[in-house]
Amino acid sequence: MFLNGLLTNDIKNATADSWLPAVFPTVQGRLIGAVRILRDDDGFLFDTEIPAHDAVLKTISRFTLAGDFKVSDVSNEIAMLTVQGRRAREVIKDVDARMVRATHTGEDGFDLLVNTDEREALVEQLIAAGAQPVSPDVFETLRIEAGIPRQGQDMDETNVVLEANLDEAISYTKGCYVGQEIIIRIKHRGHVAKKLSGIRFHEPVEPGETINSQDGKEIGRVTSATYSPELESPIALGYLRYEYLAPGTTVKVDDVSGTVVELPFVRGGWHE
Repeated sequence: MFLNGLLTNDIKNATADSWLPAVFPTVQGRLIGAVRILRDDDGFLFDTEIPAHDAVLKTISRFTLAGDFKVSDVSNEIAMLTVQGRRAREVIKDVDARMVRATHTGEDGFDLLVNTDEREALVEQLIAAGAQPVSPDVFETLRIEAGIPRQGQDMDETNVVLEANLDEAISYTKGCYVGQEIIIRIKHRGHVAKKLSGIRFHEPVEPGETINSQDGKEIGRVTSATYSPELESPIALGYLRYEYLAPGTTVKVDDVSGTVVELPFVRGGWHE
């Protein structure tokens, strides 16, 4: 009951072998932190990105004195690796680790959780099974191609939850929670004022740059950008005003023109 009062999703649906996406919102319906949750025998395990770590921990911990529970930061105790790709299931079949099916790239995959001191041995085991380590830049390209937002880059405390394409993290049938009134009101109104969108450009653009309409109006900003080898063109995630969300809409960053497209840019094995 306590967690359901703070989260957008229904904690009763959390299981031991599947991440439950959820968001800690403010009373204004804005993001404190996006999280993924696993149920354990004696509680729940929360995963969140580094920019949201302190805010999420503080949000839960400040209620410990009033409730019959405790909160522990296990960031230094548990390591998580992810195996992504069409052969992910084959690669992990003999691995000794807690496995949770998950995608970070649009491809099928699994998150593997082990004690921190077992991390290097797990890496060696995965490589021996055929996994190939990828650089942060390659991982970032795959993430953007998949249209997956990243906390601190594509969403932060200034964004209303519904702006960041986090629909799977919201339950519209559970009981009351912090920020619910705002989120439900926006849902029933039909749309948000702006939303995270995909744009395919003719030339590279940079995060933080202003997005303009064809007639020069400021309509949004770029949050993530990369070159897509799959599409053979620069692509970007960015917030656009509602009037410009339709696929096929032409936009500009300085003199670089782009076209709004549906997300994900690339449909990997996760969507099959």
